[in-house]
Amino acid sequence: MDTNKRIQSNSIGQLNVDSDFIIRRCTEDDLDGVIEVNETELPEDYPYFFYKSILDNYSNAFMVACPKDNPRRIIGYVMWRIEKKPLLGNLKVAKKGHLVSIAVLKSYRRNNIATHLLIKSMPQIKKHGITSYVLEVRVSNFSAINLYKKLGFKIDSIKKHYYRDDENAYYMVRELNKNIDPNLH
Repeated sequence: MDTNKRIQSNSIGQLNVDSDFIIRRCTEDDLDGVIEVNETELPEDYPYFFYKSILDNYSNAFMVACPKDNPRRIIGYVMWRIEKKPLLGNLKVAKKGHLVSIAVLKSYRRNNIATHLLIKSMPQIKKHGITSYVLEVRVSNFSAINLYKKLGFKIDSIKKHYYRDDENAYYMVRELNKNIDPNLH
């Protein structure tokens, strides 16, 4: 990457991406913009209270991307939550960071915004004491699958008829000991 494409963090927790975009924590004022991006770019829609619940419970790992010259305009977002699964054979619970949703407006894709949303948010959800990161992705979403693989995710299984339109999903997992591809920085 050339010097114009470096990532820089500033003191208030924003991430400057390619100097034209910032990534920051989502606020309640951002939720309408997040919902607009979701409804524009993804077939899965959620009610307002769902986003509000994620924001209330996992605000440190709910990030938005905005143009640097218009930091209130939402052009992308990422949301995580904690998934708790009982461990077989004992009373302990495994906590997994579950990628709920990520989207970037089509006109802003190919700027590494999704990559940087993930890189910025993954350490935040990790603070909740997780043992791994997990996600579901449409089997036809090759660009997302490739991005997740670059970030250390592996296909664990297929969830048949996972989406409303009956498309299958890959269930992908990344254990905490996996390093992020250094070529992404």
